[in-house]
Amino acid sequence: MLHRIDRVQVTTHDAQATAQRWCQLLDCSLAGTDQIEALNAKRITVHLGDSLVEILEPTGAGFVRDHLALGRGGPFSVGVSTDDVVAMREHLLSLGIEGLRLPGQLFLHESHLRIPGLNVVVSPHRERPTVGLMKNLYEATHLTHDAPRAIAEIARVFGLDADAFVPIHSDQYGYEGALTLFDSNELHRIETIHPFDKTKTMGRFLERFGPSLYMCYGETDDLGAVRERLKSTAPGAWTGSDDNDDGLFIHPKALGGVMLGVSRTSHAWTWSGHPQRRVPGPTGA
Repeated sequence: MLHRIDRVQVTTHDAQATAQRWCQLLDCSLAGTDQIEALNAKRITVHLGDSLVEILEPTGAGFVRDHLALGRGGPFSVGVSTDDVVAMREHLLSLGIEGLRLPGQLFLHESHLRIPGLNVVVSPHRERPTVGLMKNLYEATHLTHDAPRAIAEIARVFGLDADAFVPIHSDQYGYEGALTLFDSNELHRIETIHPFDKTKTMGRFLERFGPSLYMCYGETDDLGAVRERLKSTAPGAWTGSDDNDDGLFIHPKALGGVMLGVSRTSHAWTWSGHPQRRVPGPTGA
């Protein structure tokens, strides 16, 4: 029922400044400003690659203000697209999940989904031109104390084929869980993981904030251009090197609280179950 990751929602105390920072770093463009009454929030939407970033600033009490009050400004919800939002809403209602109706969208808080730490906004699928230095967004990372349960619930709630999911484990970063691929032929997924090592960054984050969204990931056709832009606009706020043509990380302080992983187009298949789909980079590696 899900088509792709098509956006991410983030919370901030200053939507205008955060939007300008995204555009400065990644050459994306402003797509609109409006108010979301159901969330009591001002929204500035940024067009990033063929995806969107919805930047939310609270205007009153509600989920957005609560998220900021917990010190969890940054990733607020993962945006997924579907060919039929009405059919998705009816499917969710059959499971006892109602959510909040936004203009043209359905917002599902973790309390609606009963999946701790996971908020989802469902939008109708739209094909968009690619804008700026990024190609797309394809992943949001969800931290949880109980990855098997969360993974099973994501499959059940959104009607996904769990056989297409890819188990994932990292001793380097201290986590295990799964990539809940929406389609085995595409990278789009929620990475749902349990950080088992409390001495590492993800483990400390889970201990501090509890189950939550942690970061998101996107692709670029020109990693070198992204790297050079970061050198000039955010020195010291990213991790990577001139010797690595496969990916880099932009730190939360550069993007209003969002950690953004950037991988070279197709490289993420290396750890996503189909390494044969990875296309060699500029150096042939």
